Order: sequence, then C-alpha cells, then structure tokens
Amino acid sequence: MSVRRHRRPLLACAVLVVGAGLALTACGPDNADSAGGPAATASATVAVTPPPAGNPAPGAPTANTPPAGGTSHTATRPAQTPPAASPSAGARPGGAGTGSDARPCDIQNLAIQATARAGSPSQWVIEVHNTGAGACSLSSSPGVDLGNSAARDRSNNLKPILASGTLRFPVAAGQKAYAVIDLDPSGATTGTAPGIDELNVLVDDEGDMPLANTRNFPLGSGVHVLNPQMGIYRSTVAEAVASMAAAGK
Repeated sequence: MSVRRHRRPLLACAVLVVGAGLALTACGPDNADSAGGPAATASATVAVTPPPAGNPAPGAPTANTPPAGGTSHTATRPAQTPPAASPSAGARPGGAGTGSDARPCDIQNLAIQATARAGSPSQWVIEVHNTGAGACSLSSSPGVDLGNSAARDRSNNLKPILASGTLRFPVAAGQKAYAVIDLDPSGATTGTAPGIDELNVLVDDEGDMPLANTRNFPLGSGVHVLNPQMGIYRSTVAEAVASMAAAGK
C-alpha cells in the first residue's frame, strides 16, 4: 500500500512594525516541508526604531510635499517695500528757512544805514532792513572796520572787539536787524587813534557777499576812537546795546 504525500502550501509571514503604528505583512509560499508533520509557520518581526521627537516618520507627508498627482502651493512671503525715507528735520523745501538756516540775504533786498545813537555820541547803530518778500539771514555780526576815507591803504584800519556769537541771524521779511559799535568805550579824549573819519560796514561777512558791497559811513572830523567794541545782531537797539556792552568779557 502506497502512501501519497500531499504538499500543503505554507505561508511565511513577516510583520513589519513601523514607528507610527503602521503594520505591513508580507507573505510568500514556502516550499520546505517539515519532516513527517504539519507545516511550520515562520514568523519574522522587524522592529523599527521610532524617529526622534519632532521629526516626521519616514514616508509621512510634510507641509511642502504636494499630494500625489496634485500641484504644489507652497506659501511664500510677499515682498515688503521699505518705507520711504522721510526728509531731514532740518531740511526746508527750496533751501529757504525762517531761522538761522534761512538763505543769506541778497544785498538788493537790504536797506543799510549807520547813525550816531542819541545820548551816546560814541555809539553808532548799524541798521539792516530786509525789504525782500521772504526771510533771510546775516552773519552773527557785520564786518566792520574804522579808517581814513582818504587813505589808499586800508590794511591798518581798526577792527572792533566783538561779542561772542557764531549763529547766523535771521531777519524776517520787512523786519530789521541792529548792531551797535562803541568807538570809545572808555570815553578817552587823549591817546585815541588819529585820522579816523569813516565807518565801513559789510553787513554779511560770512556768506558769499562780495567786498564790493561794503558801505562807507562818514563819522565826521574830531571823532575819538580807542579800543572800539561791537555786539552781535539783535532785533532791537536796546538788545544790541546790551550785546555790545558784553564784548570782550
């Protein structure tokens, strides 16, 4: 009596455990028989180490990974336009200001005169009237010297001691600026400079005003000049006198 052996297909299964809890089972036929007995089932389990916290599992979609067959719509940050630069606080349209940064006065828009101050014959008031339509500025004090009107050489003309001040002086349209010079502060009658009979004034000696715009004012004969001193431009005669008195101190 013959015994027919039947071969039963056996399945070998491998279970893959993926860190995110996904299980994949692979099965295939096994042609090996166990001797004289039922087929043995072989199981193989492969452990996969989970990825570090914060990283996606292998094969998991990310925010920038388009779905299969789809179109990527990666978000982009719109370009930002930097704000327009604001003009400097000190800048003024057209270069015309109203303070010490106002444009220099044009000699064509100035009326200039110098006269002896009433009650103080040694003091002279220099008056500059802005006849223009806009504000302008003058140097902190006028350029002044004292000399002889008949002299060809003016290099030895006397210059006054000046009060301190460096800012340009603004003069609004229609307004006046004043500077006062004292020809003889000590009131001396002897030892004074001989031959001086003229006061020469350049109302702005810090800008581009040419020396040809110097104005000459006669002082008369017999004037006493010794250690003259002068203040800076002020808005009133009284203020100009106070500035002159502080010269050299």
